[in-house]
Order: sequence, then C-alpha cells, then structure tokens
Amino acid sequence: MENIRNKDICLVGKKRGTWAATFVKRFTDIILSIVGIILAAPVMLLTALCIKLEDRGPVLFVQTRTGKEGKEFSIYKFRSMRVRDTCGEHEYDWKNGVPDTFVFKNVMEENPNVTKVGAFIRRTSLDELPQFFNVLVGNMSFIGPRPEIPAITSCYSERQRKRLLVKPGITGWAQVNGRSSVTNGEKMALDSYYVENFSLRMDLLILIRTVVVVLKSRDAV
Repeated sequence: MENIRNKDICLVGKKRGTWAATFVKRFTDIILSIVGIILAAPVMLLTALCIKLEDRGPVLFVQTRTGKEGKEFSIYKFRSMRVRDTCGEHEYDWKNGVPDTFVFKNVMEENPNVTKVGAFIRRTSLDELPQFFNVLVGNMSFIGPRPEIPAITSCYSERQRKRLLVKPGITGWAQVNGRSSVTNGEKMALDSYYVENFSLRMDLLILIRTVVVVLKSRDAV
C-alpha cells in the first residue's frame, strides 16, 4: 500500500494537537509498556505455559498488520487457534473501499479451531498482552485504531485511509464503543472521530473505559 501523503499527515497532525502532546503520548507509551511487561510477566508466563501444554504448538501468533502511514509491521498475540489454522489468509476484492456492513468478527466467530485456552484468553483479552512489546518498540501505541491486515487495508478508499494517519493501538475509541461487534462503517466513523479529536484527555478516557470493558469481558473476540 502506498504511504499516506505527507501533506495529509501534517494536516491531521495539526488537528491532533501539539507536538508536545505527541511527545507525551510516546513517553507515556514507553513507561506504561515497561510497567505493563513487568507486572504482567507472571500472567504471560502462565498463559504461555497453558498454551504449550494444550497442544504443544508455538506460544505466540505473529501476523503482519498495517500501521501508521500504511507501513506494515509484525503484531504479537498469544496463539488462540490450533496451529494448522493460524496461518490462513483472507482475500478480498472490494473495488470501492471496505463495505460499511463488513464485520471481521463474523469471519472468525464459532471457529472450531479455537482451543479451550484460546477461547478463555480471547474472552479475557489476555491474548493481547504481548502487544506491550509492540508498543515498547514503537510500531503501536496503547491508544489508537486497531491495526487491520493488509488484505483489508489494501482495499481502503481514500476516506477510509484516514485511520492510518496515526499509530494503531491496543485499544481505541471504537473498541470502547462496541469492540469487535461494530460494523466497518461504525468503526471507520469512530476511528475518524479519534483522529480528528485526539487529546491526552481523550486517551485517558479510553484507557479507563477499556479497563471497564475488559473486566466485563463484553463482546470479546
């Protein structure tokens, strides 16, 4: 995918706030990811052990996703499906952008290849914990639009590419307003709102609401 045009990045950057806010956001990401890795280490080790004991397969699921400005990166998650099914790729042939009615969860739900441990870590969002490392190295943020696979972002319309103007996040405005149950059209509207109205205060609100949503295990994938 072609990178987002530089003039568009500058325009959205002005809307998102000052460079100071951007610096504080990155500094906060580094501190929180380090703290998160340390605090979550026992849980991650236990999760890894449970995954390994269930079917002896790899602990991590590594997948290519589209990040800021259309740049691809490897995202890390705890594996929740049997090995033979984790490498499957989806293909789409949308000519005029991703349909507003599309819901990726519908492609994945009731998948018989989800393991018992996988179902639990999806419901509790424990499968996302390895993404603390993505945040630490800088290809993700704690808060931002969830990164999609290139097969989907390659079909984005010009309007839909707006969500690629910021770093993808572990959680975001769309996730605290429906998580994976929202349609693509709803998600695009929510992510565009975040891009246009970014502030540290908004990030704090999303972080707090994420904790509430995760504790309720609502609409988990």
